[in-house]
Amino acid sequence: MKLDKRNRLEDWLPTSAKEVEKRGWDSLDVILFTGDAYIDHPAFGAAVIGRMLESHGLKVAIVPQPNWRDDLRDFKKLGRPNYFFGVTAGAMDSMVNHYTANRRLRSNDAYTPDGRAGQRPDYASVVYCNILKELYPDVPVLLGGIEASLRRVTHYDYWSDKLKPGILADAKADLMVYGMGEQPLLEIIRLIERGVPLDSLKTIPQTAFLNDTDQELPKNKHWKDIELASHEECLEDKLKYARNFRYVEEESNRWNAARLVQKVGNQQIVINPPYPPMSTGELDASFDLPYTRLPHPRYIAKGPIPAFEMIKFSVNMHRGCFGGCSFCTISAHQGKFIASRSKESIMNEVEQITEMPDFKGYLSDLGGPSANMYKMEGKNLKICQRCTRPSCIHPNICTNLNTDHTAMTDIYQSVSKMNGIKKAFVGSGVRYDMLYNNMASSEEKESHKKYMEELITNHVSGRLKVAPEHTSDQVLNVMRKPSFKLFYKFKADFDSINKAKKLNQQIIPYFISSHPGSEDIDMANLACETHDLDFKLEQVQDFTPTPMTVATVIYYSGYHPYTLEKIYTPVSQKDKLGQRMFLFWYKKEYQQQIKDRLKKLNRFDMIKKLFPEKERDHKNLPPKNAKFKKGKPQKFRKKR
Repeated sequence: MKLDKRNRLEDWLPTSAKEVEKRGWDSLDVILFTGDAYIDHPAFGAAVIGRMLESHGLKVAIVPQPNWRDDLRDFKKLGRPNYFFGVTAGAMDSMVNHYTANRRLRSNDAYTPDGRAGQRPDYASVVYCNILKELYPDVPVLLGGIEASLRRVTHYDYWSDKLKPGILADAKADLMVYGMGEQPLLEIIRLIERGVPLDSLKTIPQTAFLNDTDQELPKNKHWKDIELASHEECLEDKLKYARNFRYVEEESNRWNAARLVQKVGNQQIVINPPYPPMSTGELDASFDLPYTRLPHPRYIAKGPIPAFEMIKFSVNMHRGCFGGCSFCTISAHQGKFIASRSKESIMNEVEQITEMPDFKGYLSDLGGPSANMYKMEGKNLKICQRCTRPSCIHPNICTNLNTDHTAMTDIYQSVSKMNGIKKAFVGSGVRYDMLYNNMASSEEKESHKKYMEELITNHVSGRLKVAPEHTSDQVLNVMRKPSFKLFYKFKADFDSINKAKKLNQQIIPYFISSHPGSEDIDMANLACETHDLDFKLEQVQDFTPTPMTVATVIYYSGYHPYTLEKIYTPVSQKDKLGQRMFLFWYKKEYQQQIKDRLKKLNRFDMIKKLFPEKERDHKNLPPKNAKFKKGKPQKFRKKR
């Protein structure tokens, strides 16, 4: 990473006592601790929160990746803040960051210079909070970030293979912010500046706190309460644990949600309902803060940070995802309603990128959690405000959802015309099912066609990422994904546009093995269908149970949380690896094992399809009069 000569050290939030002193500050209002390296960019939560607090006049510092193994000097070096300590594990759950789907320790960490592993602890949120409380018992600790957000109630922890209580039962934090933190934090700061102690803030939306069971809940006449099965009940009864999740998911994605309460021992975790979706103005205010868009200069000699290298020339156009996929945590953290930036804010960010010294004219992504949901919302928002559906597009696309792609197409074209832009690629995954919305108006359908042509013609870097995830309708239904028939339709249109434009581009499909509901025969069918499509899969993964997803609830409990029906899930290492190998039917090392499995399934037709016997190449046959010795033909000479 090269430091832009236009930047000074003071352009970043301070990370050391010397940097604080350089600013002339004699104290700090907020000190943030994060498990990631400090990258001053709107894609990294600690930077967003730090910049937002700074914009409201607070003196803020960030301590990135503090050493928790030594004498804890990193936790002491900046002293006590005037307001509170803020804690986040980083941009990923620390256990997902550390371990593979096979529970093997990863050898790298994308959020650390040079990709070095081991710079944050397991369960980082809990470790950081408890160290701070031990060192400064009288200083409030505010917990936030993805790890805390996804572990806010009783959850299955794949890595310890047990149910854990909501994170506040283990982390000694005074208050927790879940989801995207700007709205609750602004209210927290407003009240603290009026002299209200942080540990008495009990009615701020999108926060959670620990309460004694004999204490009355704070009153709010606009909220109704839902009491979940206690942590102890979940430990005893998997069905109660599964049933809990439906309430958690629905209330996390409602416009006007209930307050959730769950007992843990002699206490209860109280989860206040979320804020409504951010407005365009609020989201612009967050993205338009004075980020340097670069890692802190402390990393100059420590090697590149892979996560930054991946996104430094990309632009996020919106937050949220209404797909509600069973294995995905986006809606649990960002919500299902889409919050979109203004075109002006997006164009300003693109202009900033073009001025970066190492920018060569190629934007890596104009996208979001899903590439093509920008500016989409309900036609009648009053219907959305009453809705409890976890997905707006499964099992069918909601008739109230406006799937017009015009705004996206306009931004793609406008960005492409900017000075300094050679190509603006779309690297985020495209939800192709929305491009075939039969219930859409004629104007919407026309926008789908124009978007598809613009995308495929001008914004694919040779390979377009899409995520069918599976080929079995039964499994796809559990995943909350569309039928694979739509993928065939999209591929036909993709190929047709490429042919018409004389382009040589590929579709790169993503698939998941061992997902709940998937059996060996489903994976065998997946192998046959991808074989027929001539796909040799690269972008694949084995299902990893992560907190706060439908699929994880099924994996642990065996029950679907909405229907309470039993669902088969491959759990053992043998079964998981057995499913995964079907994704790689084209690799010789798996072919005999696949044949053996198909024989057990009595599917000789699939063996024939996947591994047809090759006709002998007669040109390479030895002459009829060749003599063989020890299995090899002897050399011979032609008669003269």
